[in-house]
Amino acid sequence: MNILVTGTKGFIGKNLVTVLQERGQGQNWKIFACSRETEDKHLESYCQSADFVFHLAGVNRPENPEEFMDVNAGFTVRLLEYLKKGKRCPPVVFASSIQAALDNPYGQSKKAGEEAVKQYGRETRAKVYLYRFPNVFGKWCRPNYNSAIATFCHNIARGLPIQIHDPSAKVTLAYIDDVVAALMDALSGSSCQGKDGCCCVPVEYQVRLKELAGMLYEFRDSRNTKKIPNMTKGSLSKKLYATYLSYLPGDGFSYSLDMKQDERGSFTEFIRTRERGQVSVNVSKPGITKGEHWHHTKTEKFLVVSGKGVISLRKVGTDLETGERYPVLQYHVSGERLQVIDIPAGYTHKITNEGETDLVTVMWCSECFDPLMPDTYYLKVEE
Repeated sequence: MNILVTGTKGFIGKNLVTVLQERGQGQNWKIFACSRETEDKHLESYCQSADFVFHLAGVNRPENPEEFMDVNAGFTVRLLEYLKKGKRCPPVVFASSIQAALDNPYGQSKKAGEEAVKQYGRETRAKVYLYRFPNVFGKWCRPNYNSAIATFCHNIARGLPIQIHDPSAKVTLAYIDDVVAALMDALSGSSCQGKDGCCCVPVEYQVRLKELAGMLYEFRDSRNTKKIPNMTKGSLSKKLYATYLSYLPGDGFSYSLDMKQDERGSFTEFIRTRERGQVSVNVSKPGITKGEHWHHTKTEKFLVVSGKGVISLRKVGTDLETGERYPVLQYHVSGERLQVIDIPAGYTHKITNEGETDLVTVMWCSECFDPLMPDTYYLKVEE
């Protein structure tokens, strides 16, 4: 299959072509990439061989307003004429905008492009897919151009100010991966139908600009708070967080953690979550024992990733039948064989470094530490 994509250097085009290249391996797909630099003779040749067309090219912030109609409508008409001249008349996907319903130069040009594509479909009986995209966000979108999210992410990641004229204004958003998935559905012959006879992206979000900016600032501050946003499948915060990280400057990927150090080793919080507790890294020097406490409700998981040690646990209290103290349970662990040890509530526990090198343990706790309600009570495992 020969697939023609216009606007391949644009935000949506770049993401789509990447997916087409990935999915097309082994399927004998040939992709004709068309950008502003593509000569007309090559475009005409592509049109004569194309089996499917993604028409994504367009302008939305030209220096001269006349370019709106020249490119968004004029180029579309020329492309369709080349397709009809080739007599293959392949299906066409046209990337329009929700602004096609508005009375402004950009919207008018997109509406004119839609009408041209509809006419192509009527004349040739080819399948046409019109997508009126909302504000699309995600990786590789150009900041300080036409995407508020791209600009917000870029500026916030660099400590620069952002401008919001109306914080209460609502915006409709679509994530780039969801947009590409919708386009790939069209390629397979299916699409999600929306209003006005147009296709749509099945997953969209509505959010106020104030809330949107607040989320991005939380992402920035998470390096200090260690909080991970909601990562539920399909959540806006998950997709927005992935977008924000893609705008970090090249020298800004790393950040330091606050290591609590003493002669015994160190303890460092790594991640905090609202619903799933926290993850920390514990380092114990040779011969050092840490712990000797228990919790009413907290539970933990210990995973030794380097060194050699023993984890000891004892149920708090005495056996009601025998009156004797519960026995001590021991688990010998090492970084050579990764093994998770569950620490139940109501068990006093400790971890001892039995080796000659540092004992490094990844520790998960079911709740984030709160100094006002620590739920931690000293009790030796062995007395």
